[in-house]
Amino acid sequence: MQKDLAIVIPCYNEADRLPVSQFKNFLSVQPKVSVFFVNDGSKDKTHEVLWALKDQFPEQIEVLNMPQNSGKANAVRMGVRQVLLQKNFLKVAYLDADLATSLEECLRLSEYVKDEVLLAFGSRILKLDNQIKRKWYRFLLGRLVATAISNTLKLSIYDSQCGCKIFEFQIAEKIFDEVFISKWLFDVEIFFRMIRLFGRSEIQNQIREIPLRAWVDAPDSRVSPLYFFSLWWDLYLISKHYKR
Repeated sequence: MQKDLAIVIPCYNEADRLPVSQFKNFLSVQPKVSVFFVNDGSKDKTHEVLWALKDQFPEQIEVLNMPQNSGKANAVRMGVRQVLLQKNFLKVAYLDADLATSLEECLRLSEYVKDEVLLAFGSRILKLDNQIKRKWYRFLLGRLVATAISNTLKLSIYDSQCGCKIFEFQIAEKIFDEVFISKWLFDVEIFFRMIRLFGRSEIQNQIREIPLRAWVDAPDSRVSPLYFFSLWWDLYLISKHYKR
């Protein structure tokens, strides 16, 4: 049976904070959606938590265990490639394990992936009619980074780093074919790969940035605050690689 959507969830030491009840409630009412968990070398009981979930939803949950931690970029890539092997999904997405962007939001955004739109992604832009709860200092740092990324890409993207992106199945095969350069800024590489495939002038027809209705800042981020200082080197390496 062909399913509508596969959602890849990278996990590293998530045993105590994985919102298990949210996954259960969502999957119970969405039989055409599957979740692919990637246990990225966790050292806690993440493995046991994920397999307990799979036991309850054997037809909707897959668990991929990585022997050692390799970073979010590779975990997402390996999860997507596992989805691609099955060839029975229309779309594939990835989300953060803390569900800062909810499963329901991801499903809503997936509806934009149709016709010529091959990639849809969430945007944490604060408006009067949504609920974006973000710490002020992370917001300011995030805006600085997002502006630099937008200038590097030469695309008017407000929030390239939002952890909710949905791809048409066949474009995912092309985007996730090569290994990513950066463990955390791989979202930037995704846009560079889209540019490489379609050209900068045409890419606006293939992608959609959609404001989220709700987003909650995770209290226990997996990204070290110190990464802010080294991400600029990552951004330089990415830019150099994709512009050559």
